[in-house]
Amino acid sequence: MRSLKHMLALVAVLAPLIAAQPAAADETVGSIASPDGRLVVTVLIQAEGRLAWRAERDAKPLVKPSRLGLLLTNAHQLDGGFELAESQHSEHDETWEQPWGENRLVRNHYRELALDLVQPVPSGRHLTLRLRVFDDGLGFRYELPEQAALPIARISDELTEFDIAEPATAWWVPAGERLVLEYPVQRTPLAEVGLANTPLTLRTQSGVHLALHEAALVDYAAMWLRKVQGQKLRAQLAPSASGAAVYKHGAFTTPWRTLVVADSAAGLYESNLTLNLNEPNQLGDVSWVHPGKFIGIWWDMHLQHSTWSSGPQHGATTANARRYIDFAAANGIQGVLVEGWNIGWDGHWVGSESAFDYLHAMPDFDLDAVAAYAKAKGVQLIGHHETGGNVARYEAQLDAAYALCERLGIGTVKSGYVTDAGTAQFANAGGTGTHFGFTESQEGVRHYLHAVQEAARYHIAVDTHEPVKDTGLRRTWPNWISREGARGQEYNAWGDPINAVDHEVNLVFTRMLAGPFDYTPGVLSLEGANGRKLNSTQAKQLALYVLIYSPVEMAADTIENYARWPASFQFIKDVPTDWERSKVVAGEVGAYAAIARQDRRSADWYLGAITDGTARTLELPLGFLASGRYRAEIYRDGEQADYRNEHRFDIVIEQRIVQAGDILSLRLAPGGGAAVRFTPVRN
Repeated sequence: MRSLKHMLALVAVLAPLIAAQPAAADETVGSIASPDGRLVVTVLIQAEGRLAWRAERDAKPLVKPSRLGLLLTNAHQLDGGFELAESQHSEHDETWEQPWGENRLVRNHYRELALDLVQPVPSGRHLTLRLRVFDDGLGFRYELPEQAALPIARISDELTEFDIAEPATAWWVPAGERLVLEYPVQRTPLAEVGLANTPLTLRTQSGVHLALHEAALVDYAAMWLRKVQGQKLRAQLAPSASGAAVYKHGAFTTPWRTLVVADSAAGLYESNLTLNLNEPNQLGDVSWVHPGKFIGIWWDMHLQHSTWSSGPQHGATTANARRYIDFAAANGIQGVLVEGWNIGWDGHWVGSESAFDYLHAMPDFDLDAVAAYAKAKGVQLIGHHETGGNVARYEAQLDAAYALCERLGIGTVKSGYVTDAGTAQFANAGGTGTHFGFTESQEGVRHYLHAVQEAARYHIAVDTHEPVKDTGLRRTWPNWISREGARGQEYNAWGDPINAVDHEVNLVFTRMLAGPFDYTPGVLSLEGANGRKLNSTQAKQLALYVLIYSPVEMAADTIENYARWPASFQFIKDVPTDWERSKVVAGEVGAYAAIARQDRRSADWYLGAITDGTARTLELPLGFLASGRYRAEIYRDGEQADYRNEHRFDIVIEQRIVQAGDILSLRLAPGGGAAVRFTPVRN
């Protein structure tokens, strides 16, 4: 046996020789370019057969080589030892029609690369990596066929990485925290991002805009992103309460991991990539889904003037509901929401202690009579199902609750899941007992879609609050009409702190990249509970109806306040919620935004513009208008308007004649905005 001294000497001789050997070269196993050729994605097999991908745009690095793979708890990892078995290229180009949405027609044009990869050891397991590359970004997913070598996959996490090549600024919200998606948007260098939810928005040093997200999240854990080192982000799956994050039997596909790429913030918002990576409409005719506006017994309770719970201050009484129905009918508002109507609001109802009953009303609320009264007035009653995060209790009543809504003519239900992260309550397998978990877990994701699918059987649309994030499933299930999924207007009533002055303009290029957002705008009083002042002018509240899109849009203030400011309320009455097309006229992430949308049922256009705490004058080209003259009805900040003082109510309402070649100059006050309706002049 050689002595330790001889071994050390041998190592000293061999080490320089080993170091001098060239590293194994990465093998390119597939490459695909976008239809316009600007964006190129390449898949590599690196040392030890490990998968990676990279992307270039205009021949410049966009994403450096980044790992791919899945980690399993019940079998050898899908992280290396891969060889290419087969590759297939294809191209797809279609235009499809949304039954409702920001744009009626959507073009879906991409090139696709499918790589069949095999691990000879162990057992010859197969994995397909499917990539779709669009002019405005890319998506890829893992597909596992049914195979004897892996009949069941228990996935603990993914190795999916995004190593952004160029220094970038990030706008993001934390993941895995108590308030789930309801955090203010942070702005930091990308290198300082911690554990983030998606969409995560980036602007690189050279001005390229990126958004990281996922599409078609079905029966899988939601993806978070954590910083590994430098600017490298790695996927992290929302945890399960019972072991591996994801359990799959037989063949399956993961959600798409997406990267939207644009030259400007406007390009991020105008991308339809997330929608296009979802399956087509599975419901067929959905003419029973009705976009529109609604008012409701809601803000008054946030102001602490009335209560959800029973007692002398109970808000959801028959008499109060009729008042709101009368106001809606008189002002052309399509719906009325009544929160607190049902048994279960007394005591501590959040999470495991909730005891909601979705079939029986409070003693002072006659559900049948209110529904009949609304129908007679031509108003749609909006249903409300708060769960307090008790998914098990809700699912036990789901079928009967939807049947009741159908019988009463309630076509839309707003559901809620108010509970802290990790404390939602799910039924155990076999139906005995319950356990706690994340709403973003695989079982949470499965529940949200189950509720929507069941609702479709009864021709009911669903507006989910405290939801799992939007990943474009409204294309496949068009009755999933809206969601919350961000820090909403109610924080302006009781939040500590309330929403910052730049909050809404941050949302346009972050949360709004995912899909419709029920933000509940239109608080003309600009006041929350106990005298809290909204960081907004009155004109900004109007602009939000165009900026923050939802097909079911609430006029959130009390009816007394709308009667107090009828001139401003007129825009809320006029603005539609379903659009023929949408166009970002101007915008920078976190600073300002101006969006124009054409009404789907007329030739009218609407424009909304907002700013952060900085006063700005926006010079907006009106090239989105068709030829001819338009009457522009403008609701803008007055000369003294300022969100910081009593002049926040200073609003000017005026008319001008404009046409497509004009530039509309709009001065936005600090924390302010402007809302415009363009109507063709018929002479």
